[in-house]
Amino acid sequence: MKKTNLILSLLFCLLALPSLAQRTFDINLWQAKAPNKNGLQDTAYIKVFLPDEKRATGRAVVICPGGGYAHLAMGHEGTDWAPFFNNMGIAAIVLHYRMPNGNAKVPVSDAEEAMRTVRRNSRAWHINTEDVGIMGSSAGGHLASTIATQSKDDAKPNFQILFYPVITMMQGYTHQGSHDNLLGKDAHKKDEQKYCSDLQVTRTTPRACILLSDDDHTVLPINGVNYYSELYRHDVPASLHIYPSGGHGWGMSPSFRYHAEMRMDLKAWLESF
Repeated sequence: MKKTNLILSLLFCLLALPSLAQRTFDINLWQAKAPNKNGLQDTAYIKVFLPDEKRATGRAVVICPGGGYAHLAMGHEGTDWAPFFNNMGIAAIVLHYRMPNGNAKVPVSDAEEAMRTVRRNSRAWHINTEDVGIMGSSAGGHLASTIATQSKDDAKPNFQILFYPVITMMQGYTHQGSHDNLLGKDAHKKDEQKYCSDLQVTRTTPRACILLSDDDHTVLPINGVNYYSELYRHDVPASLHIYPSGGHGWGMSPSFRYHAEMRMDLKAWLESF
């Protein structure tokens, strides 16, 4: 009898696999791979994680992992977030964007196309086109805030979630590696100002949730704090959570001392609107 039950259980699992597999898939954002500045082939794609249709709320979030615009932390700042959002009925779309190598338009165009792709597939993915947000960590936070403050129409998000974000490109406050990789070491002041997200905030900037650590010595907390101040000054709804410790780059890692609190704070914010 036990053997029969085991066989039936295994059979049930095998039958369930196709339906589960259909909920997670990859999509290339562009038709062909494009050579980057160094002549290497590179491409941008999204990893789509859809919640069970019965639990789907219609909300979606495009996730931009960090990595200083040099590489991508696709795990703890990307795909590891999928269960958290899916359990809330939220579709998680993790963006693998191309590295800029001094051309800021490259990752920006990838993020904008990711936003458009989500809205183009809204019916098939059970997504509300008026409830698509963007999230980013560190340099990915800079990319997310750039899209939130500068993109328009179908590329503009309805909300933003930023973890220990790079916000400014101004010397002395920026993360130098992100600055150099995005704009080049000899960037013009005009370009630096253009990609200072705190200088781009308007009254139409989408609501925000900003989370960071007080002892972050990699990306100075003043980045996120100044961004919050500008949101507040322009009457944009925003929440700022500063944890006593944790440094930089914790993402979804359970080793982060305030991991449980962070999850509750973010969940409460998402449920507030």
